Amino acid sequence: MEILECGADCGESDVAKWYAGKTILVTGATGFMGKVLVEKLLRSCGELKAIYLLIRSKKDIAASVRREQYFKCVIFNQLLETNPDIVNKVHVVKGDVLEPDLGLSADNINTLSSTVEVVFHCAANVRFDQPLRPMVRMNVAGTLKLLRLAEKMKNLQALVHVSTSYCQCNESVLEERAYPAPQNPFAIIEMVDTMDDAALAEITPTLLNGLPNTYAYSKALSEDLICRYNKKLPIIIARPSIVTAAIQEPLPGWIEGVNGPTGLMIGAARGVIRSMHCNPNYRSTVIPVDKAINGMILCGYRRGNDNLKSNQVQFCNLCITSKALMSWGESIETGRKFFYETPLSFALWYPGGSIKKNYYHHLLCVIFFHYLPAYFIDFWLMVFGQKPFLVKIQKRISTGLKLLQYYTTKDWVFINDRFQEMSNKLSLTDQHIFDTSVSQVNWERYISNYIVGMRTYILGESAATLPHARKVLRRLYILDWVSKILLGALAFWFLWTHLDGFVETSDAFIRSSLYVINNEQNSTIHQ
Repeated sequence: MEILECGADCGESDVAKWYAGKTILVTGATGFMGKVLVEKLLRSCGELKAIYLLIRSKKDIAASVRREQYFKCVIFNQLLETNPDIVNKVHVVKGDVLEPDLGLSADNINTLSSTVEVVFHCAANVRFDQPLRPMVRMNVAGTLKLLRLAEKMKNLQALVHVSTSYCQCNESVLEERAYPAPQNPFAIIEMVDTMDDAALAEITPTLLNGLPNTYAYSKALSEDLICRYNKKLPIIIARPSIVTAAIQEPLPGWIEGVNGPTGLMIGAARGVIRSMHCNPNYRSTVIPVDKAINGMILCGYRRGNDNLKSNQVQFCNLCITSKALMSWGESIETGRKFFYETPLSFALWYPGGSIKKNYYHHLLCVIFFHYLPAYFIDFWLMVFGQKPFLVKIQKRISTGLKLLQYYTTKDWVFINDRFQEMSNKLSLTDQHIFDTSVSQVNWERYISNYIVGMRTYILGESAATLPHARKVLRRLYILDWVSKILLGALAFWFLWTHLDGFVETSDAFIRSSLYVINNEQNSTIHQ
């Protein structure tokens, strides 16, 4: 267990003491949140008995090798330096939520059924642009398979299912309670297994019932399925909002993957995103991954200590109170400032542009600053015998922006009373170790670390590349200004050379208008 030097009031961690000696199963352990969860459990609840990681099998690779590969991730470096033997508590189990019985062997099912006491179900397809079939099979049917396994666990004390705060986008306020799905989740699973692709694509918009994408829809179905299926299982559904880079743990700014705001940041830093439809006054509903993971661990602790031992599913919105967050406008402007200090080594154009509150203003900017330059550059690439690529990239960016802009043009209200209550009831030691508060967060420093983390952990650009990156930025700055001056000069020349024609046309229009008016007046007088 982790003991902190926090003064006279510091004592043992009650949360770590509860997890001590327990066996835990984690699905989705290779994902962004899954890795942070495993690292945090091993570091702050080091007296746990074992962690089983459900990981897809790879041909001819032994489980021990998979475990070794897993711990090569940079976030485990410090943990392994201080306690290298901790990896012996981690066991890789070959499985797949897409397969019958989660792809587990009979021996593995028996082992998990007899030993596991806490389950963290993190496995999910989190892409917003997927058709319905893979989403339902992974997020809904996969959850059903896990519930059937959990039923066999004789000593199960808590099952934490990771959902999303955006599972009910049609609701103006999301409370910490159950919501019915648009359709029966069991019927949808059966329909997905029997209907062909064309018919399924045709019916999908009707099934979504106003939800923005199949991800949100599948999460709504999953929650409803859990509530319908639950057979006295100790379940708590954790709903994080937009999960972003770490504030502090396991590493400041650590991030993995390009979903959500991270992909937007990279596109803006490369100079290929110049406009975004967004209400700058709305709060950015983000939560740093370490705060979300601490909340998930507390959810397991809370559910396991539920004195009522109720079989009713509990809910917890892992969201930060709106007044503690920066607005989208503040976040983007702050990010822009730090991108000029820590630019990327490769960019297609000088980072610029802005967010647009008006959709049609944004659409006009997309045409002129996204697509026209892309077609222009691709044309010259073809002229010089190179393969064009920028139009294709811009189409992908436009698709991504449309998916993300749904969330940045609405004002979201997430009730988080249970989330706050869990933290408030902790001892000072646990409030420090499993910190979910952001009241003291310096958001500017956080965004700065986020950008450095993005450069380092996603793009592989170390601090040593900064001098070169700043040179590239200066060149692009000069090129950007030269282009603006030339474009302005060209527009001025065009207007100047055609001014006489415009004047003659205007005079002719005025004369013809006056002629028509005079004729009408004369006609009226004669009548």
